[in-house]
Amino acid sequence: MVISGEDFFKVDIHVGRIISVEDFPKAKKPAFKLTIDFGSELGIKRSSAQITELYTQQDLLNKVILAVTNFPPKQIADFISEVLVLGVVTEKGVVLLSIAQEVPLGSKVS
Repeated sequence: MVISGEDFFKVDIHVGRIISVEDFPKAKKPAFKLTIDFGSELGIKRSSAQITELYTQQDLLNKVILAVTNFPPKQIADFISEVLVLGVVTEKGVVLLSIAQEVPLGSKVS
């Protein structure tokens, strides 16, 4: 499927820092509950992420990631996921997308 640039730019992708990681035993598939700081404009958001194959809680703490921030909240078990953390699916698990240089939290991908 081909989309236009206009369609792509409707998706808000921002830079955030993971500030808290918890196990999520109620999820159907192994996952973590993430709390992510997107800076002063977007604030703190939460996400459920199926990234347990390649990351430990300690690996994720303070990791800078990219996430879609304008999807509607989604209930997963007893948890509300507010953003979609982005990654690449590999045979070994999901590899999170990140950035090559430091930028302010909340910076928008364009």
